[in-house]
Order: sequence, then structure tokens, then C-alpha cells
Amino acid sequence: MRHRVHTFKVGRTGAHRRAMLANMVSSLIEHGQITTSLVKAREARRMADKMVTLGKKGDLHHRRLAISALRNVDMVSKLFAEIAPAYAGRQGGYTSII
Repeated sequence: MRHRVHTFKVGRTGAHRRAMLANMVSSLIEHGQITTSLVKAREARRMADKMVTLGKKGDLHHRRLAISALRNVDMVSKLFAEIAPAYAGRQGGYTSII
């Protein structure tokens, strides 16, 4: 049974998937919106919401976790300085798919 098993493969290896999602979320942070397929958008939303949650916590440990996931120090600093404080009063659902 596949209960609670989340798979997002779209014909890519694990390393390619992680790199693609890191690039997509970095672009989302940089530009505010991206255009992609629905499957990729749903997975990018999961990762982006996790990154905003790390940004809201704001300490060094969570900053390093975000850097390891996004692999882009400039976007992590923008996330922690500009984006996360804007969602300080919100408990989740930071992104929307249109």
C-alpha cells in the first residue's frame, strides 16, 4: 500500500529533481512568480512553503538548512530579510498556484 508515500518523479533522477526544485524555488524567490507545469508547481509549492517557514524562524541553523536546500546564498538572504517577515502573522499557505 502507498499510504502517505509522496512521489514526484517526472522521469528524472533524484539529484536532477532536487536541483530542478532548488532552481525553481530560487527563481520564485527572485521574481515572485514562475511559469511551469502543474505537477512541478505543486512540488515547488511544498518546498517554497518549507523555505518560508525556515525564514520565519530566522536563526543561523535554519539559514544553513535553507542554504543547503536552495544552494543560492543571495536568494536565502532575500528570503530571510524580505519575504519571511511579510508572512510573520500567517500560519501557512504562503504560495498559490494560478
